[in-house]
Amino acid sequence: MKNDYVSDIHKKDKLILHPYEDLKDRGSYDRKLIVKSDNIYLYDEDGKRYIDGPGGMWCNNIGHGNKEMAETIKNQVEKMDYCSPFSESNETSAELASVLSELSPGDLNTVFFTPDGSSANETALRFVMLYNNILGRPKKKHIISRDRAYHGSTYLTASITGKDREENNFDFEKNFIHHLGSPNPYRKKDDQTVEDFCDEKVKEFENKILEIGSDKVAAYIAEPVLASGGCIVPPKNYIKRFWDVCKKYDVLYISDEVVTAFGRLGHFFCSEDEFEIIPDIITTAKGITSGYIPLGAVLISDKLIAQISKDSSMLFHGFTYSGHPVSCAAALKNIEIMKRDKILEHVREIAPYFYQKLNKLYEIPIVGDVRGIGLMAGIECVIDKNSKNPLILDKAIASRIDEESLKLGLIIRPIYHICVLSPALIIQKNQIDELVDKLFQAISNATTQLEIEGLWSK
Repeated sequence: MKNDYVSDIHKKDKLILHPYEDLKDRGSYDRKLIVKSDNIYLYDEDGKRYIDGPGGMWCNNIGHGNKEMAETIKNQVEKMDYCSPFSESNETSAELASVLSELSPGDLNTVFFTPDGSSANETALRFVMLYNNILGRPKKKHIISRDRAYHGSTYLTASITGKDREENNFDFEKNFIHHLGSPNPYRKKDDQTVEDFCDEKVKEFENKILEIGSDKVAAYIAEPVLASGGCIVPPKNYIKRFWDVCKKYDVLYISDEVVTAFGRLGHFFCSEDEFEIIPDIITTAKGITSGYIPLGAVLISDKLIAQISKDSSMLFHGFTYSGHPVSCAAALKNIEIMKRDKILEHVREIAPYFYQKLNKLYEIPIVGDVRGIGLMAGIECVIDKNSKNPLILDKAIASRIDEESLKLGLIIRPIYHICVLSPALIIQKNQIDELVDKLFQAISNATTQLEIEGLWSK
């Protein structure tokens, strides 16, 4: 591309306040300008190709540049671009609701459409409060979440989010929000078994309910896998046991499948297929359209709806773009492609190879843990593998691995001292080889930089 055109785009881009941008450094650097995408790759203004390691933001499931998706979106815009969800219905949202009802576990048949994942989780929380108000339980409003969880950027969802709060200058709701310890087995005590660690977490949850009072605890919300928290996979049976505790104390279980649904773990929804639970509410977004068009959804059980539908009560909640016809058309095509091309089966088949190759990273001295499930993974870097101490490295290693990866044509998502991956679900073995080789080199190069700067030594 011509340099003057690129410079002009960078100049205009500085007018944008980007998500998670350092305000002090804003405008002092040029972001990577992406001008083209295809398959699992992104291309910059110079034509350089990058593997899209994070799959956008955990969302690009069927790959970039899908021509069928583009044609579907075009056709829907030409046919009927928009109508108000407050007063009209449309074909695509009605059809998608029916499809989601069929795909979801148990009796989760009521669908509320939202613009994205944050608004889906916000809707779920507000529904829980409405539910208890209608049932005459105005004090049953407390929400339990976890450290290292991520649930969104609205006021309530940011409050239940359990990461980055120590450096966050926003205000949070603290009166009825509670956080449990992260279920990361890698961070268990040295003398603990994984089973004992799981017991400890379950006990912590039950004790928290008893401390608050079960008559006041409304819901527990959890990602099946803590995605932005560093791709944390809880111990075996952890999710099922938490679900059992919820049933014991009449606490609603909200499964935040914004990341894990639509194939990331090899299922349309993983709560039942992977973790053997049927939540009261499931939230989803991201992969529902593979990121082509924004869309989120909340799936609510028939039981909950029946309990609050006996008396007349208005749902004073909605969004301009709830059930947007173009977004819903994209979601229907996305699901069609996944089924036809057997993408879920592909994920289940290729995931073992993905981790087999990633385990090669253990050869690098600072790689302490390689974890994940399906096609999502976290590589945690530490000062030494015995102490597992990440504190000294922290952002120093994240920024260096990011820089080295970009040089090699790989985009990763660095979260402090953790490298996160969630590539498109269509990734092939040769592409996994290429991704892991580049990441191995990038972490090795970053380690060398730390040695040179005296921040780390063998």
